[in-house]
Amino acid sequence: MTGTEVRNDAENTGPSGYAAARLRLLTEGARSGPPRRTALAELTDEWLTGLFAAATEGIRGGVSLVAVGGYGRSELSPRSDLDLLLLHDGGDSGAVAAVADRLWYPVWDLGLALDHSVRTPAEARKTAGEDLKVQLGLLDARHIAGDLGLTSGLRTAILADWRNQAPKRLPELQELCAERAERQGELQYLLEPDLKEARGGLRDATALRAVAASWLADAPREGLADARRRLLDVRDALHLTTGRATDRLALQEQDQVAAELDLLDADTLLRQVYESARVISYASDVTWREVGRVLRSRAVRPRLRAMLGGGKPVPERSPLAEGVVEQDGEVVLARAARPERDPVLPLRAAAAAAQAGLPLSLHAVRRMATTARPLPTPWPAEAREQLVTLLGSGRPTVDVWEALEAEGLITRLLPDWERVRCRPQRNAVHIWTVDRHLIETAVRASEFTRRVHRPDLLLVAALLHDIGKGWPGDHSVAGEIIAKDVAARIGFDRADVAVLSTLVRHHLLLIETATRRDLEDPATVRLVAEAVGTQGTLELLHALTEADALATGPAAWSSWRGSLVADLVKRVSAVLAGDDTTDAPEPGAPTAEQERLAIEAFRTGGPVLALRAQTEPTAAEDEPSGDPEPLGVELLIAVPDQPGVLPAVSGVLAMHRLTVRTAELRALELPNDVDDGTVLLLDWRVAAEYGSLPQAARLRADLVRALDGSLDIAGRLAERDAAYPRRRGWVAPPPRVTVASAASRHATVFEVRAQDAPGLLFRIGRALEDAQVRVRSAHVSTLGANAVDAFYVTGTDHAPLPAEEAASVARKLEETLRG
Repeated sequence: MTGTEVRNDAENTGPSGYAAARLRLLTEGARSGPPRRTALAELTDEWLTGLFAAATEGIRGGVSLVAVGGYGRSELSPRSDLDLLLLHDGGDSGAVAAVADRLWYPVWDLGLALDHSVRTPAEARKTAGEDLKVQLGLLDARHIAGDLGLTSGLRTAILADWRNQAPKRLPELQELCAERAERQGELQYLLEPDLKEARGGLRDATALRAVAASWLADAPREGLADARRRLLDVRDALHLTTGRATDRLALQEQDQVAAELDLLDADTLLRQVYESARVISYASDVTWREVGRVLRSRAVRPRLRAMLGGGKPVPERSPLAEGVVEQDGEVVLARAARPERDPVLPLRAAAAAAQAGLPLSLHAVRRMATTARPLPTPWPAEAREQLVTLLGSGRPTVDVWEALEAEGLITRLLPDWERVRCRPQRNAVHIWTVDRHLIETAVRASEFTRRVHRPDLLLVAALLHDIGKGWPGDHSVAGEIIAKDVAARIGFDRADVAVLSTLVRHHLLLIETATRRDLEDPATVRLVAEAVGTQGTLELLHALTEADALATGPAAWSSWRGSLVADLVKRVSAVLAGDDTTDAPEPGAPTAEQERLAIEAFRTGGPVLALRAQTEPTAAEDEPSGDPEPLGVELLIAVPDQPGVLPAVSGVLAMHRLTVRTAELRALELPNDVDDGTVLLLDWRVAAEYGSLPQAARLRADLVRALDGSLDIAGRLAERDAAYPRRRGWVAPPPRVTVASAASRHATVFEVRAQDAPGLLFRIGRALEDAQVRVRSAHVSTLGANAVDAFYVTGTDHAPLPAEEAASVARKLEETLRG
């Protein structure tokens, strides 16, 4: 039956004809989706037009029938309400009431849901001004029958009112959306979502249309119309399969709805719903951010104009990382940034945004998505470090990750991510999709980075531990294979790849063993020890287990489960301890260049330094094609042994905005044929925070001044901090300083785990100097945004510190870093 035949049937046979034509249209297999919704609206228009003509026969004065809301958009689902406004010019009220009765009762008689009102244009505008929901409905007003001029005049007035009142009404609309999201949850994660009311649903899509109508801001349009259409299609199928006007996609109805849409199964249906919701949610985030920016700009502009004498204000841009700046509360690309030449830029921008707790601008993400070159395999060291920094940034990681994913950057970086993206988990314990659960696990793991020696491995394991859920069979077994491949591609060496694959393979081992096995049985503990292999892996697996459970949902972790896992870890650790050696390895012999610098420093009585490019082998180090990977610049410094070397060197580097990635400090005894003396040798890997490295002569001159006390490093760093107020961003876990008992027979070892920051190493060095201990050796590494450092110190007698004194120094150092 064609659309014309349907309409003629409705006209010729009245209400019963409309009902029959409506039924045929809804059960017609050849038509679905937007064409069916439009045809149903047209059919209903024709029927109501006939009712209106009969009801207004002999009526004088202006009267019109107006569709609003979803019906106004010609989007009628099978069980949608009819949202109607009877508009009149204020003439004979009795006659208007009679017209209303003749219109509404036939609709009710057919059992159709009706949302109706009778108003003059002035009354409609007044009600819209008082009720935001009424105003939103009127934005989609569409003329059906009667006085077209009356309807057109109302539409024009409503749109003008909406645009004039936008600075006031849009914040109200945003608050309304936020309250609804709080009540209904996020559509993209719910197993039984409300397609209309949940965040990312049809209500939000309508809100975005309203924002666009205000001319104040607009939503990202790519994919938005398709996402909205898919949700409407699912709602149509839900109405047809249930025979009810419902928007909640219940579990027991998902298979039927999937079949109605010719989809493979309920999981395919949910994944399609989640992908649509994600598009709408991301568009909402971007749009509301733009609304806020525009409104703030309008509020500030008059004051700025007065201050600047009427000139146009220049947006303030604050540097965050190489090629990345903050502007108007967003992270954007610097003017000199060249994504087409800088494949690490997307990860660097994402890490900077997450660390600062700021959103990535839509324009920046899209520019990087369209122009950035793919990363080489294996990734360069900086890319690996930036990924770890992003994963370790806590709650802000979620929004930044979603911004990258919205433009396809995540699957470009990690192709295996596609199989878990938007994948539902039909388990009452899980509250997230697989991909969001992996990010949530990384967020939780970021809270435990002070508990482990390798926070980078913990964070990457958190990201990958369920990556096998996109494949058939045991996801831990499949995940182990994928993790090996991903870790090697990211650029980890063979030993780290082995650890990561072990963590993924056995990420359920501790919780399942602790809750299902007899921990008093030595065989149980021995099996776990054999699977884990080392103390370091056990430490990581313990933290991963807790992060995974906390990210699953409230039912997955408890103090009881935590105590069982801790007990198992203690028992396994005791078994593994028999195979571990605790004394620190002796440093190797100095290279010829190191010895040359040391001799020159001793003879000149001042610091000597050398800069050179540093490389490391690729992950495929035993393959002929494995080219060395550039790491940055190696800075070698030799200084005659004296107090204050560590804070002086680290302070000068911080002043010059050099980031320390790794550092080694050791006391080097000079050869007997040279002289009887000691030189401190510092071997550092550094990278410029912005721009290029300073000249070696400039570094040496500042280092000389720092050592003789004429350079006020603390003051200079404080001035710089004051010039760039600290952003709120993510609150990192507090620093942790411990005394590693039995780590060395010759020195006291302080282990420091903290959030990396400019001047951190300077503060540590100065605190140790203030404690009047001598640093004989230091091993510094920065893993993402986490500093993991070890300092071997002695007292003035060149012996390890007494236990009480060591504990006191550790406590004071931790207080210094917290302050």
